[in-house]
Parts: sequence; structure tokens; C-alpha cells
Amino acid sequence: MVIEYTGRQTVVTQKYKDLAEAGLKRIKKIVGAPATAHVVLTVDKYRKIAEVTVTQGSQSMVSNCESAEMSTALRDALAKLEQKAIRQKQKTSTIKRHPRAGEIPAEDGKLPDAVAAAEEG
Repeated sequence: MVIEYTGRQTVVTQKYKDLAEAGLKRIKKIVGAPATAHVVLTVDKYRKIAEVTVTQGSQSMVSNCESAEMSTALRDALAKLEQKAIRQKQKTSTIKRHPRAGEIPAEDGKLPDAVAAAEEG
């Protein structure tokens, strides 16, 4: 996974890079290999903001968190992004495995028992 770092009004230290790489490693397992990530760390007065964007193909997931500490904000943003990735993967697999409304999977031309019972009575 290709990772880009941007620091706005702050310096992206090795500590933050290691933290981001550990979180993105977990997300990579869910999303798949050909993905890119962009981590933006921003400081605004007393607020620390972490924004993480993961792009795979035409899909992109963004997570944005704010805290008093940068490491907390980054950890929360990565946790949110991981949950989004899990939801997206479950949604994709559910759509892929269920037939559309009106389509009945036929086995040797026979209707399933529930459908046959509904048609009889």
C-alpha cells in the first residue's frame, strides 16, 4: 500500500508514521493490495485533526477525527476507517451472494419448498 503523509502546521514524526502504518496494515488486509492511502495531520490552535483517506480503484473511504492529542486523533481515525472497510466488504459480499428480487435459484427445474407451498395455497 502506498502511503502519503501531509502535515499542516505540524511535522509528521516517525512516531505518527509508525502508528499510521500499523493501522493501515490492518485495513490493507480487509481492502486488498492495490490501494493507496493519504494521511493528513493538522494542528489548529489547541485541536489536533487527523484525516485518513484510502482509495482502491474508484472507491474511496475517508475518516476524520479530532482530539487534544495527535496520536489519539490518528488512532480514532484509523479505527473508524477500519469499521468503514469492514462494512463495505460485508455490503459487497451480501450483494454478491443474494439473488435479485424475483429471481429464484432453480435446481433441476424444481421450485424450493417454501415457494411451491405459497403457489399451491
